[in-house]
Amino acid sequence: MLELLSASAFVWWGAPVTWLELVAAVLALAMVGCNMREIHWGWPLAIVSSLLYVVVFAKARIYGDAALQVFFAFVALWGWAQWLRGHRADGSALRVSRLSPRGTVYALVACAIAWPMVALFLGRFTNTDVPWWDGFVTGLSLVGQFLLGRKFIENWLVWLAVNVVSVGLFIHKGLWLTTGLYTVFAVLSVAGFLAWRRRLPQAGTKAVPA
Repeated sequence: MLELLSASAFVWWGAPVTWLELVAAVLALAMVGCNMREIHWGWPLAIVSSLLYVVVFAKARIYGDAALQVFFAFVALWGWAQWLRGHRADGSALRVSRLSPRGTVYALVACAIAWPMVALFLGRFTNTDVPWWDGFVTGLSLVGQFLLGRKFIENWLVWLAVNVVSVGLFIHKGLWLTTGLYTVFAVLSVAGFLAWRRRLPQAGTKAVPA
């Protein structure tokens, strides 16, 4: 089955697009659509899409992103449970909220630490030719995934940064379908932020800790 999915589905801009990449892209788009609407079925879609992208990124030597997809698959189980049964620290239901000022600082510090740590690891222990770009995408995605699982609206801003940088990374690697996908993701990051912001009055506008 994996060999069949690794076959070329079509050629885009001179580079072959495999069935594997095509299926992973379609599932990822469906996942983001669910996330924007707070539909919990986006999480199982994330699991399947992530596992497919492990192979896609490993073949392109984007090892940080490949490892990140394995992490995403496991974290998606946690995120699914959070959206189904999660609560805030005060016992209230898990709804769309803003980070508190302290939570915002924590998120920024986490991004600032994760990026160089991942990049230095990739540069030393893998043969990637883009450790810092790959490290940025990987490090910030860890933060974005946590914020998404806890329904903090700021997750969309983190994903916007991740998706914009990813577009350049995938152009460099010739993954044209995934380049187009992440261009759409960048637009959907803005749309998701606006959609969740409209939910804040119903969810309560008070900022809460991470």
